[in-house]
Amino acid sequence: MTSRSFSFLCTVFALLFLRVFAADYHEHLDLQPLPPSSLLASFNFRSNASLTSFENQDFRYFPRSLGQILQHANTKELHLRFTTGRWDAESWGERPWHGFKEGGTGVELWAWIEAETDELAFAKWVTLNQYLSGLFCASLNFVDSTRTTRPVVTFEPMGNHSTSTKPLHLLHGTLPGEVVCTENLTPFLKLLPCKGKAGISSLFDGHKLFDAAWQSMSIDVRPICPEDANECQVEIEQTVDMVLDIERSKRPRDNPIPRPVAADQLVCDQSKDYNDDETCYPIDHASDKGWRLSEVFGHTISGACPLTNRDDDKLICLRVPKDREALTTAGAYESPAPDGLSRCFSIIENFPFDLVLPPQQTHTGVPLQQPILYAERTIIGHGQERGGMRSILTNPSTTNSVDFIYFETLPWFMRPYVHTLRAKVTNNTSGQTIDVLSSHIVKDIFYRPAVDRRRGTQLELILSVPAASTVTLVYEFEKAILRYTEYPPDANRGFNVAPAVIRLLDNNNNMDPIGRKAAPVYLRTTSLLLPLPTPDFSMPYNVIILTSTVMALAFGSIFNILVRRFVGVEEAPPNAIKSKIVGRFVAIRDKLKGKAVKIE
Repeated sequence: MTSRSFSFLCTVFALLFLRVFAADYHEHLDLQPLPPSSLLASFNFRSNASLTSFENQDFRYFPRSLGQILQHANTKELHLRFTTGRWDAESWGERPWHGFKEGGTGVELWAWIEAETDELAFAKWVTLNQYLSGLFCASLNFVDSTRTTRPVVTFEPMGNHSTSTKPLHLLHGTLPGEVVCTENLTPFLKLLPCKGKAGISSLFDGHKLFDAAWQSMSIDVRPICPEDANECQVEIEQTVDMVLDIERSKRPRDNPIPRPVAADQLVCDQSKDYNDDETCYPIDHASDKGWRLSEVFGHTISGACPLTNRDDDKLICLRVPKDREALTTAGAYESPAPDGLSRCFSIIENFPFDLVLPPQQTHTGVPLQQPILYAERTIIGHGQERGGMRSILTNPSTTNSVDFIYFETLPWFMRPYVHTLRAKVTNNTSGQTIDVLSSHIVKDIFYRPAVDRRRGTQLELILSVPAASTVTLVYEFEKAILRYTEYPPDANRGFNVAPAVIRLLDNNNNMDPIGRKAAPVYLRTTSLLLPLPTPDFSMPYNVIILTSTVMALAFGSIFNILVRRFVGVEEAPPNAIKSKIVGRFVAIRDKLKGKAVKIE
C-alpha cells in the first residue's frame, strides 16, 4: 500500500468517525434586532453523553473537568448562571428562553445533590461550590450557609431522576455582588468541543461580550431519557445571551471613546413646535441602519465546527421581516421560515462566514412578544434601624389573571416581619386603588426564618394578580447591627441583596427555541443595595489613643501616691535637701559621661 493510499484511508476513516459521533453535539445562534439600536444574540451549545459512559468517566463531548466534579459531589442536576446588566422588558419584550436561562445579577447556582441526610447534602454542596469556584475563576467558595437556601416550590428538576437510589436535596445559592468578567468566559469556552476556535463560538470576544447592555452565561446539566434511545443520557447545555448596542459595538478598537454626533448629521423631528435651526430633537433611525456581523463582534465566524451534527443545516437564524435584505458570504445556504419573520443559514467548514444587513427603509418589523408579568422591587423607608420592601407586580393582560411563585432570599441581617405584609391592588385602566387583605392575593406562604450568622431568610409566596391590575406588596424589616469585623472594606457602599425569583404557573405549553421539553417561565428583579448602620472606623484609633492617655495619667498619679512619702521641711534633716540636689547634679553629669550611677 502506497503512502498516498494510506493517507486517503486515514482521511476516510476520520470523516466516518466524525460522521458517526458528531450527532452528540449541536450548536445554534439566533440574531434579533431590538429597538432602538440593539441586537440580541443567543448562542446555544448542547451535547450528550450516555449515562454508562459518564459513570465510567468515558468522556467524549462532555467536558471531563466538569463531569468529574459532578461525580465527586454526587450532583445529579446542575444549573449555573453568570449575569450582568438589566433586561429592559418594556423596550425588548419577553426574555430569551422565557427567562429560564437567565440568572440574577452576579452568580446564581442551584443543584440537586444525592445524599442520605441534609448534613451530608450540605457538605457535598460546599465541595461543589469550591470546585466550581476554581474551575470558573469565580468566588463561589463564598456561598456558605448564610447564602444557601432550600426552595420548596420555586424550582423543579428538569431531568429524569427515576434511577436515583438516594434522596435528592435541592440547594440554591446566590452571589449578587460578583463581577462577571473575561476570566469567567475563558473557562466557559474550554468546556466547548471546539473551544472557540471554530463554529459560532469563534464570535466570542470578551471586549464585546462584557461591553453589552445585558448578558447572561448559563450551564445546565441534567439526565434525560429519550423515548427513541436505548439508555439514558447526561446532557450539558451552555447558553450565552447578550444585548449589544449596534452603534457602540461598531466603533473601531483604535477609537473606543464615544463622541457626539456632528450637528450636520443629526436627524431632527420636524413635528416639534420648538424645532428650528438652533434647537433639535433627534430621531433615532437605528432600525433602518445597516450592520455587519464582523463589525458588531469584531471578526467573522471561522467556519463550522467539524464536530457539529451534519443534520443541523440551520446553525444561524436571523429574525427580520422577509422584505429586509440580508447578504452572506459565499458558500452559505439560506432557508426562509414559513412565517416570513426569520431566515436561517448553514455554513461550511474551513470557510469564514459573515452576514450583512445593508441600510434599508422598512415599514414592517418583527413583533416582540410581550412579557406576561412586569416586576420591580425597591427598598423603602428611612433611618438606620428599620426599613421596608416594596414589590410592584403588573399584569398587562386585560382578560387573564396571572398565578406565580415569588421567591426571596434575604441576608440574615435583614429581619422581615411577615405579619406586616400588606397588598394593594390598582386597576390599570381606571387607576382605582383598593387595599385588600394579603390572603386575597397571597395564596400560600413558605417561610424559613433566619438564624444570626448561620442562615438567611427564605420567603416563598404563591400569588395571583388579577387581569389589568397592579399588585403592590409591602412588608417591613429590621436591620441588625454587625460586628465591626463583619463590615467589608467598602461598607458605606451598602450590602447586596439578591434579586427576587418569579416563576409563572400554568405555562406548561411553552417550548424552548430548539423544541425540547417545556421549561417554566422565570423573571428576576434587579439586585438591591441595603444601607446598614456603619460606624466611623477611625474611632478605634481615637479610642486607643484616648485610653492610653487616661491609663498613663491614672497609673502615674496612683503610683506616685502609693510610693512617694511627703514630709514637711522642718521634719527633714538640715543637709538632706542640699545633699539630694547635689546628688542629682552629679548623677546627671555622670550619665552624660556614660557612667552607670545608682541614685539613692
